[in-house]
This record gives sequence, structure tokens and C-alpha cells, in this order.
Amino acid sequence: MTASWRFSTLADRHRALGSKLEDWSGMGTAWSYDKDADEEYLAIRTKAGLMDVSGLKKVHITGAHASHVIDLCTTRNVEKIYPGKSVYACMLNDAGKFTDDCVIYRMGPNSWMVVHGAGSGHEELTRASIGRDVSVRFDDNLHDLSLQGPLAVDYLAKHVPGIRDLNYFHHMQTQLFGFPVMISRTGYTGERGYEIFCRGQDAGTIWDTIVAEGKSMGIIPTRFTTLDMLRVESYLLFYPYDNSQKYPFANEGPGDTLWELGLDFTVSPGKTGFRGAEEHYRLKGKERFKIFGVLLDSDKAADEGAEIWRDGKKVGVVTCAMYSPLVKKSMGIARLDVDCAIVGTPLEIRNASGTVKATAQSLPFDDPKKLKRTAKG
Repeated sequence: MTASWRFSTLADRHRALGSKLEDWSGMGTAWSYDKDADEEYLAIRTKAGLMDVSGLKKVHITGAHASHVIDLCTTRNVEKIYPGKSVYACMLNDAGKFTDDCVIYRMGPNSWMVVHGAGSGHEELTRASIGRDVSVRFDDNLHDLSLQGPLAVDYLAKHVPGIRDLNYFHHMQTQLFGFPVMISRTGYTGERGYEIFCRGQDAGTIWDTIVAEGKSMGIIPTRFTTLDMLRVESYLLFYPYDNSQKYPFANEGPGDTLWELGLDFTVSPGKTGFRGAEEHYRLKGKERFKIFGVLLDSDKAADEGAEIWRDGKKVGVVTCAMYSPLVKKSMGIARLDVDCAIVGTPLEIRNASGTVKATAQSLPFDDPKKLKRTAKG
């Protein structure tokens, strides 16, 4: 944890569950608990799980030029976002390559919050703010507790009036157990879920109360790395673990295009003027690889970083993999050569323990129409 400079007020609770608080994005984060990760995966897919994702970076942007700064940095048309609404967006560098993704929350006419991971989002926003009438404030007191799973809404409905009417990618200012919170219908699991943004001094009581009251419903604490199982099924990328920062091309610097990552949908139709826009559009059709799925003929997960071969040639790499005890399938997210990113293409996964047959599959594996996360009522 020598690199950690940010701290969750829930650290002692994670330690009590067996975590050594490994570093993620400068914060000691619960990568492991003293129990089987499958139990937590099953809880989120069938009931609900509570996860501390406070390692996400929260940046408040306020002032007359706030929307302009966000417009310069991100791929979305921010003027279409109204107070109470949020949207998923990407950030690029001048070369049109991905540097971070984020969720943009509009809090009011001139008030926003941008939540991002381990990329350069904060730096991008600060860079764009120079010389403009805007305040950019990093907020680590704001903690983020993620309650994800089909029973999350049933639990919250006991305490939060109107929660069933909160639509996907919308948020509300309310109270939970007497504490001021913002509840956002977002998350990183592919399930119907909610993120509870609260003050650091309130996070412990909120966590303890949900764990205690939710126990009878099967709601349990879940570690951060359970997300790796969930995100594989739900096609949720994780910077830099799916990117060329970790799997570089020979003689090339790091950086992937949105066309390669399958994130081009985050660019609002016709939008120009954001950083890297010209290069983004120029690079369409010049993909070096595609993010795609692989389905293994195995009852074990592929190795992270396992090479993918076809007809005696290396054609890709597995970036994240899992075996689902729920659907009894082994699957993974892969960086595949473009001509192999076709459903049904036969492949070989070269694990340390031996070679496994696989086929290329479209993503996501689970709930491709996103019916669960967008459900009403």
C-alpha cells in the first residue's frame, strides 16, 4: 500500500472481512475477503451485494463555464443532460486515443460532478479549466457505496420514497437512515443497482445498517474484484486492464481508439470540438484489433493475459476471464485481430496449464438488451 494516498473510512470494516487493502488508484481497496468470491458473484446476480467503490475519483465542476469545460473534455453533448440525469462518456488525447471513461452527473444549471477511475480524467478537466470561469474540486470525503442486484430496489424502497420511479442513469438527492445522500441508478455490474454517494463520516453507519438489515434478504458485503466476474459477462471494460497500456503493440505507444474498444457509441452524433475529435473520426475503419468475447470449452477460467491462437498464428489476448457457477460457462473479454472478431470463429486459448478450444462470441454474454439494469418499477 505504499502508493496509497487516499483513504476510505470503511477500511477497518474491510480488514475485518479479511482484506489487506490492496492499492487501486491511490486508495486501499478490498480486493479480497476471507470467503469464496463465487458467493459474492451469486449474491449480486440473484439477490444483492454491497460494495465500497470509493476509490472512484469524484470531481465537482461548478461555475459559468462548467458545461463548456466538460464539453471540451468528453465525447457527449452535455447540453442534453438535465439536472438529475447522468451519462457515460469517454475522454481522448490529441491522438484520438482513449485516456479515461467517466459518468457525468448534472447537479444543477452550473453544477456538475464527474466520476472517473484510474485514468487521467481529473487532469483532463483541470487542463481544460485554465483561464475559464470555473471551479474544479477533487472530493475524497464523498464516498460511494454500490448496492447492486435484483433485490437492491426492494431493500431501498423500505427507506427511500420514490426509489422505484428513479430511471436508469438518473439520480436523486434524498436521505438514507437520516443522512444526506445522493442515490444514482448506475453501477458496474450489469444488474439493476444503485450508487449511494455519502459523506465519509456517514459511510460506516450506512454500510453497517445495510449489511445488518439486508442479511435476511441475502444481501452481503462484496469485494471490489468481484466486479471482474460481473464485468466479463456484461461487457464492462476496466482501464488500463483491457487496454494497450497493459498489452502494448510492438513499436507503438499506448492508446486505443473508441472504434477498437467498441466505445464509439459514447460520441454524441455529430459532436466535434472535444479533445481528439478530428483524429477519432479519421481513425474509423483503421482498427488494429477489436474487443470481443471468447467462450471456452472448459470448466475453468482462462488465464489473464493468455494468448489466443488461430491456424498457428497469435491473434489476440484474453484480458479478463471468469467461469460462471450460475450459467456453467467459461468466458472472457479479449483483444482480437479484426478478422477473428466474428461470431463463431474457432480459436485456441493457450493457458499455462494447456491449450483450450474456444469460439469468438459477441458481447455482452449476459442480458444483451440491458433489460435488467433498465427495468421499471
